[in-house]
Amino acid sequence: MPKGLYITGTVPRSGKSVVVLGIMEMLSGHGRKTGFFRPVSYPGENGDSLIRLLSTRYAIEGSADEMYGRSLEEVRKFIAEERLNELYSYILEKYKKLESRCDFVVCAGTDFTAVTNVFEFKFNIEMANHLGIPLVPIVKGDGRGIRDIVESVSELEKSIKDKNGELLAVVVNRVSAKERDKIEAELRQEFMSTFPVYALPDHTLLNKPTVGEIARRLKAELISGDVEGLDREISNYKVAAMELPNFLEHVEDGSLIITPGDRSDIILGSILADVSQSYPPIAGIILTGNLKPASPIVRLLSGLRRSPVPILSIPTDTFTTAMNINAIEGTMAPENKRKTAAALGIVEAYINFGEIEQRIAVSHSSRITPLMFEYELIQRAKKERKHMVLPEATDERILRACEILVLRNVADITLLGNPDEVGQKITDLGLSLSQIPVIDSATSELRKTFADTYYELRKHKGISYQMAFDIMADVSYFGTMMVHIGHADGMVSGALHTTQQTIRPAFETIKTKPGCSIVSSVFLMCFADQIFVFGDCAVNPKPTARQLADIAISSAETAKMFSIEPLIAMLSYSTGESGKGEEVERVREATAIVRKLRPDLQVEGPIQYDAAVDASVARTKMPDSKVAGKATVFIFPDLNTGNNTYKAVQRSANAVAIGPVLQGLNKPVNDLSRGCTVADIVNTVAITAIQAQSI
Repeated sequence: MPKGLYITGTVPRSGKSVVVLGIMEMLSGHGRKTGFFRPVSYPGENGDSLIRLLSTRYAIEGSADEMYGRSLEEVRKFIAEERLNELYSYILEKYKKLESRCDFVVCAGTDFTAVTNVFEFKFNIEMANHLGIPLVPIVKGDGRGIRDIVESVSELEKSIKDKNGELLAVVVNRVSAKERDKIEAELRQEFMSTFPVYALPDHTLLNKPTVGEIARRLKAELISGDVEGLDREISNYKVAAMELPNFLEHVEDGSLIITPGDRSDIILGSILADVSQSYPPIAGIILTGNLKPASPIVRLLSGLRRSPVPILSIPTDTFTTAMNINAIEGTMAPENKRKTAAALGIVEAYINFGEIEQRIAVSHSSRITPLMFEYELIQRAKKERKHMVLPEATDERILRACEILVLRNVADITLLGNPDEVGQKITDLGLSLSQIPVIDSATSELRKTFADTYYELRKHKGISYQMAFDIMADVSYFGTMMVHIGHADGMVSGALHTTQQTIRPAFETIKTKPGCSIVSSVFLMCFADQIFVFGDCAVNPKPTARQLADIAISSAETAKMFSIEPLIAMLSYSTGESGKGEEVERVREATAIVRKLRPDLQVEGPIQYDAAVDASVARTKMPDSKVAGKATVFIFPDLNTGNNTYKAVQRSANAVAIGPVLQGLNKPVNDLSRGCTVADIVNTVAITAIQAQSI
């Protein structure tokens, strides 16, 4: 079985990084220690961008120096001195050092900037041969017909065979989205008997640079605008040489305006066009010739409350600047989460990783890392897409998470909020969320229908119809009612609302599952190589013995839902029969109830935490227990203990805490921490979607 894979383009700008990212994402879900290696590195201002992206995203061990053979400058020197074999030997030695520490290594070939395309492709084939790993070449498909592409793949196959290379699969990238299915069908008919071929559609978000990339490459100075605006993608370039009225007729969505720094009319007109509903939003403005705007214009710009339009200054003249910008290609960098999400969405949708796995014979490991677990969450949520409602549409984190969820095809989303306010926020952030509906709970035609239902559910509690109608203007109640009635499969909230504001509507409408006396929560605690379930750490202050038993049963079901074998430890300050007292007896009674209600579950209690996790302690305190020393589900006796323990473990053991995940409801509603990150929101939505799949 090969211990590596060599992914290379066949011409410049083939989109190799997109495929490399997808393969790394796939391998991250298999528990193997995966390394990354580049025979040739392309150091920029912050180092090789692809090495930086992958080492950051996948927390690859080792320094950047260990992940490449030689820099581009060094390779050019070896070639000029005709020392090619010496170059191969040096790269092979560095690769083998990395390979010895890894289960599998993904290699990315050259960027086709050294000598000629023919030489570089030959170099990549020979390099893969020296490393003893198969090739996945990337064919550039934009602007080419089907027969032209088929012939290119055929020639590619012949070239690799002639050089004794091993061809694993071929990816044709950047084909017309309309022609993708037709192109792939033709390619598979032609080559499937020998190797799989995948066609990826073109995606403008991946091809164009951001304003920030332009700024970094040209060392431009940001003189106005929010830093977040640097993440805006550039769709086209416009050199402003006309009078303002004529120039405005040429402004398009995502335009980067290039103009001399003394053109105050163009500067002000472009900013107004960006905020005007009559013109499309622009990407940014670059002022050339080392000319700064007049002081009244600078004063006007500095007084704007918030201007998302970045304005950059650069010393070169307009023509030189335009030529330099045109030569800059969009890159994959860790700072650009949108491009990463878009790339993963494409490769996950159009590359059959099952075929790839089979061909490279990647075996699964029993280890489960946090990244593997998050990878599995996304994959499981995507298998059966569910509809999630998010009632906090004005929160920037929610909107950024929504874009990632959409780009990765994780779930269908509905946002709740004022459409105009939300739309402006989306525009200011430069996000692409046009496909997500935004509903105003105060004016929606669904409000009356929801009020009717809520009134019938709660009139026995003294709720009048007018009170029900007023309550349905609240986004938490409106979103919960969407789930209850079936307009959505689940809800995620809490970034702006308290836990009570999030879950009280669910208690009143969705209610608990039959046979479950209580709604509770768990945290999925992701350690270096194992996942534990901690409950209840967020909802119930002091559950009774029966409630504690129901929490244990619900937590076991949640564990199974996420492929964790439930071995339940009912925690206390005493282990076995040694302790006495009200608190210990409550845990002991709860354990007995679990055994009676669910004899199929493995449960132990009361038990101390050390006896639950440490095999040596377990052998002393509970030598005959099937749970002690091996527990995966930990049930705390009260909220004070559970909440403090999960936070202590999270901080001291560097564990990733995903949650709280609510359990016991008829339909899933989950609560976020008000300090949540974008990644937390993405994970919680995926978890909620998986919960909805089981209903």
